[in-house]
Amino acid sequence: MLIFAIKILFMTKIFKFIAIAEGISYIALFANMLIIKPNNFDFYKTLLFPIGMTHGILFMAYIYLAFMIKEKQNWNLKDFIVVLISSLLPFATFFIERKYLTHQ
Repeated sequence: MLIFAIKILFMTKIFKFIAIAEGISYIALFANMLIIKPNNFDFYKTLLFPIGMTHGILFMAYIYLAFMIKEKQNWNLKDFIVVLISSLLPFATFFIERKYLTHQ
């Protein structure tokens, strides 16, 4: 039982990190599209794959870990849906990390 509790605590800490990293990668993706693309299209194309791939991996990790820790966090269905939808909105993962995960 202790090992399971440690595993859940570790996954929650990783989820906090992933939530912040996913939010930052989302902002980087938008910055690349809105700031760099109009000014330097070649540099935009160079950055698109690494930023996009990083964001995609972090997005999938965020969703997977949300499913893994939902019971430990005692999220009801409404809270869980808010956590999942926040992965689609810029800056929302920062809110989730602050509101739903700060007590860890």
